[in-house]
Amino acid sequence: MRFGLFGGARIGKRDLLGDSYGYNDFIEYIRAADRLGFESAFLVEHHFTGQGQLSASLNLLSYLAACTKRIRLGTAVVVLPWHNPALLAEQVATLDVLSGGRVELGVGRGYRKAEFDAFCVPMDEAWDRFNECLDFLLKAWTTEGRFSFEGKYCRYNDVVVEPAPIQRPHPPIWMAAGSPESIERVAASNYNLLLDQLGDIELTLKRVGWYLDALEAKGLPRDPGRVGVARALHIVNNDAERRRAYERRRETITNIGELARKTKEELQALTDEQIRADDAPLIGTPDEIVERLQRLADGGIEYVLLTNATATPATLELFAREIMPRIVTRKTPVARAAAAR
Repeated sequence: MRFGLFGGARIGKRDLLGDSYGYNDFIEYIRAADRLGFESAFLVEHHFTGQGQLSASLNLLSYLAACTKRIRLGTAVVVLPWHNPALLAEQVATLDVLSGGRVELGVGRGYRKAEFDAFCVPMDEAWDRFNECLDFLLKAWTTEGRFSFEGKYCRYNDVVVEPAPIQRPHPPIWMAAGSPESIERVAASNYNLLLDQLGDIELTLKRVGWYLDALEAKGLPRDPGRVGVARALHIVNNDAERRRAYERRRETITNIGELARKTKEELQALTDEQIRADDAPLIGTPDEIVERLQRLADGGIEYVLLTNATATPATLELFAREIMPRIVTRKTPVARAAAAR
């Protein structure tokens, strides 16, 4: 099983140094991951939340490219409707050049209305803008010399986009999806799939099955290594730490729900028993986390992206020493989606 990281720098109190401390700590965290053999770091993009979330992911990834040697540098995700297509093509290609071809480009259409409103982008245009921007990126990276592009929202006449990315024809593209229809669209486009941290093990295995079935239907190999599964990580040593981990899990679910405009009633209905019974997060001792990861591996999952806003380099060292070597990857294929529907 391969392991990467998912998340981003978090800023804290609003004083002269508070923000820089959060970023500096995160940089050291990624340096440790690079040293310990983690495969990737996928960074989020969010704006205007008031929760200290990372907004300029490509800027931070450019800095990380200079601080690391081998870890792959991903976005999870760049929300395409908010970005100028030509500028984004240049920025991503530049990052690929600076990193020596280590970019993994996760893209999405966005789902938080407040962010669309703040950017003055109508949310009902999200899919059209997403598709148009992605079409431009692909054309810019696969066209030699000058070209023109005529879209609904952007038009470019006789332009050349420089530099070209090192990875040809372009960096690997990842898309987040969850429903059968959206997952099938990702596979039909031959893109890699990102799955969220909230889906329980049973649902996650179904989603991977849907994706692999759709790849096979397109005549493509059933490759579970093309699916990145996000999982929250909290390594605990005693009951007090376990309680705090469950409290943080509730906060995570609440924050995601509030920003996605879930109702208070929906969020308050989540009981302590449901939080503790949820098998999506990796909460527990190293032995307990190994057991949960092994369930994913036995189902055919090969790539897990760990997220924990309070993790430190010591957390990664413990994971790399006591958990990572113990996961046995078996040649068991993910169950066919048709049998799970």
